[in-house]
Amino acid sequence: MKKYSKYIVICAIGGTLFTACKKSFLDITPKGTNLEANYYQNATQAFNGLVAVYDVVGWQGGGFVTKENAMDAGSDDHVAGGGNATDISDLQVFSNYTLTPAAGPQGELWKAGYSGVFRANVLLGKLPAVPMDDNLRKRFIAECKGLRAYFYFDLVRLFKNVPLITSTVPADQIDNVEQAAPSAVYAQIEQDLKDAIGESNLPNTVNVSTDGGRLTQGALHALLGKVYLYEQKWTQAAAELAIVNGTPGQLNATYGYKLLAKFGDLWNVNNKFNSESILEVAHTSQSAGNWGCIACTEGNVLNIMTGPRGYTTKVAGAPDYVSGYSFLPFTAEFFNTIHFDPRNKPTVANLDSLKANGIADYTPGYMNTGFFLEKFIGRVSNKSTGAGNFELNFPQDIYEIRLADTYLMEAEALIRGGGDLVRAAALMTAVHSRAYGDGLTHPLPATFAALKLERRLELAGEGHRWFDLVRWGDAPTVLGPRGFVAGKNEILPVPLNELSNTKIKQSKEWGGTL
Repeated sequence: MKKYSKYIVICAIGGTLFTACKKSFLDITPKGTNLEANYYQNATQAFNGLVAVYDVVGWQGGGFVTKENAMDAGSDDHVAGGGNATDISDLQVFSNYTLTPAAGPQGELWKAGYSGVFRANVLLGKLPAVPMDDNLRKRFIAECKGLRAYFYFDLVRLFKNVPLITSTVPADQIDNVEQAAPSAVYAQIEQDLKDAIGESNLPNTVNVSTDGGRLTQGALHALLGKVYLYEQKWTQAAAELAIVNGTPGQLNATYGYKLLAKFGDLWNVNNKFNSESILEVAHTSQSAGNWGCIACTEGNVLNIMTGPRGYTTKVAGAPDYVSGYSFLPFTAEFFNTIHFDPRNKPTVANLDSLKANGIADYTPGYMNTGFFLEKFIGRVSNKSTGAGNFELNFPQDIYEIRLADTYLMEAEALIRGGGDLVRAAALMTAVHSRAYGDGLTHPLPATFAALKLERRLELAGEGHRWFDLVRWGDAPTVLGPRGFVAGKNEILPVPLNELSNTKIKQSKEWGGTL
């Protein structure tokens, strides 16, 4: 079996350029492959290369593994679910903390990160020689650097010890690549984001009908603020995120950001690139994705994965859920936590309640709790009727960063860094009050405990909880009953395939030497 890193580098530097389309700003879907040596001859080809970099942000593995579903499975809010104890085993072993370097979601997540890094590096190396408008070239360079920073941020958070590669690597040197200190990776992430922010050709806003999904200045400030937060650089994090957030609850006129009036509207499949969206992964029902290549689809696989098995309606007006695979049901503990919060109904689908009241029926899956991920369950009304398999062609987008998230991240930086607690409370209160949707103020105190609970309720099922628990140092206590081991499970193991005949080493947390 080829090692992911070697495979990706060789493809990037000497063979073919693979392109795909998940972003709304691409009007064409390139087919097959293009010889890289003959490519990048004009601005159009450079743009296609840029789309290939963006495409990795929405990475969905051939085994149904995504960053969102993996992080949900590893958190305390969900169990893996599915059909049985081995159904998508990569999620199962993360959920019960029996993962090993050979088994778990880390192979797919490593592959995703380095696919993005290598595609960005290739394009950054080619852009200086492409005959094109210089202002457009500068924008493309800024986007590539911003995306490379995004990929490396995921890699260093997930694995800690990763190779830092900022240019293409000759094929005969790929086995000699070594890992860098995490501090060096973070320094590169910061520099890439600062470089991108400093490029005036990167706009504050984009026309979402043609360029929805492309990086903006606001998205870069949000990502840099998030990076600073993870580095515990509280003052810098708060300052960057304040640029994005503006006055709590009010429109940020520079970037167009504003909390939606109703929390539930965030999950309207047709409400793409709304005012709360900062960085969004686009999906479509028109990609004709099929079982021949699950990873090739541009539909959202979470929509079929999270639906209840054997779902049938019993009365008119029952929810039009698509019968799915019953992955990622919420735990009873989480349901009890959110039950009396106004975000409960848009977040949790209580199938046992529907069944008990004769509204609908379903077949319990593995580790069934009866509480399903309402935010992402596919709907009959959104089923694709085009070519391909409908299970792989649901159109709901994924929020990578949204405004409520940045409000709460800034509040966290202020609270933990001894900053302006009045502003922290205003940020938290804006998010909490929006949840009620009644136009009234529902205040929250600027305390770390209140901040933690608000993030849990607001962002449930969106892939943030595991990262939050690890960042706060709460994971050993909260996830200990699942099998989480302090000093080990805060990171994922370097995939076993990466260690064979290379200079890459396993992390000490996982029995290695690095």
